[in-house]
Amino acid sequence: MPHLFTSESVSEGHPDKVCDQISDAVLDEVLRQDSQSRVACECFVTTGLVLVGGEVTTKGYVDVQKIARNVIKGIGYTEAGVGFDADSCAVLSTLHAQSPDIAQGVDTGGAGDQGMMFGYACDETPEYMPLPIMLAHKIVKRLAEIRKSDGKAMPYLRPDAKSQVTVEYEGKKPVRVDTVVISTQHAKGVSQKKIYDDVIAQVVKEVVPEGMLDKKTRFFVNPTGLFEIGGPHGDSGLTGRKIIVDTYGGRAPHGGGSFSGKDATKVDRSAAYAARHVAKNIVAGGLATECQIQVAYAIGVREPVSIHVQTFGTGVIPDAKLERGLKKLTRAGGPMDLTPRGIIDRLDLRRPIFRKTASYGHFGRSGKEFTWEKMDLMGVLEKEMR
Repeated sequence: MPHLFTSESVSEGHPDKVCDQISDAVLDEVLRQDSQSRVACECFVTTGLVLVGGEVTTKGYVDVQKIARNVIKGIGYTEAGVGFDADSCAVLSTLHAQSPDIAQGVDTGGAGDQGMMFGYACDETPEYMPLPIMLAHKIVKRLAEIRKSDGKAMPYLRPDAKSQVTVEYEGKKPVRVDTVVISTQHAKGVSQKKIYDDVIAQVVKEVVPEGMLDKKTRFFVNPTGLFEIGGPHGDSGLTGRKIIVDTYGGRAPHGGGSFSGKDATKVDRSAAYAARHVAKNIVAGGLATECQIQVAYAIGVREPVSIHVQTFGTGVIPDAKLERGLKKLTRAGGPMDLTPRGIIDRLDLRRPIFRKTASYGHFGRSGKEFTWEKMDLMGVLEKEMR
């Protein structure tokens, strides 16, 4: 029976993503100076204002003003007089040290908080990600690439944008794109027809695979009619408010904890990466065509309190057997160690790599770019699951 599934993405200029990037830029700068730093950095933006707060324990120094302005400039908010730009916005910081009550549990190698995290993979795309979220990411990324190029193709583009892609499935197989929704901020004085035609020709048809669009595919480009006022001037932004965009576009559950601005002792981030790593290797190794991993932790405790595996009937071995095997492999000191320290060491998460994650999804990227995307566990899994 055919069914539809929809996912959305947002550009690097979306207010929430501005905040995610500032938070992760602070994290990167702190890790660059002191790899053992503890960071939980939040950001809020609105018209003319950036507010950075949270907890940082480090031997380094954080120039929040410089970091925030550099991020905003890099995104493209450089035009004065539009309500938000890198040079004129106010930047306030209220960072302080991490609570010693939390630190005492983390110092011994325990998790920085309780909670559950999910990892997911499927064989719909070369990235082992669901097709709707990958297309949604690629659309807004393509808009940014055009905007940051020589400017001749679509010179009226501005940083804020959103996309939404609905894919029709037959069973588990994606067969066509049913609907594409794109809202992109633009300069004044541009006709909606011009924007529509350019977006379809230079973005959608460059991104969506040939054969996935047909005569029934619906396109909505700036459906409200105008999108001149955007970014933090049009809507306030907050770190961690795009957690479904950051992960699997709603295909898999989410534990609720955001990623950006948190160092890897926070299992909200590191364990979600580790669970994705395991799920991706299970699918890439041919043990299933779809896999979801749930892990859960207690604050101050090293080992996960639970691990759950689900392959939705696609596994070549029973889920219970796969789960038993994973529990052996993921113990402390094992080849897929899921303790906080084990994850940090195995995935090399004390490096300043995180700002790159804060736009266009934390998953479905190159293994050369992000260690949790590597397909380096397949041999271990195959040996254990024989």
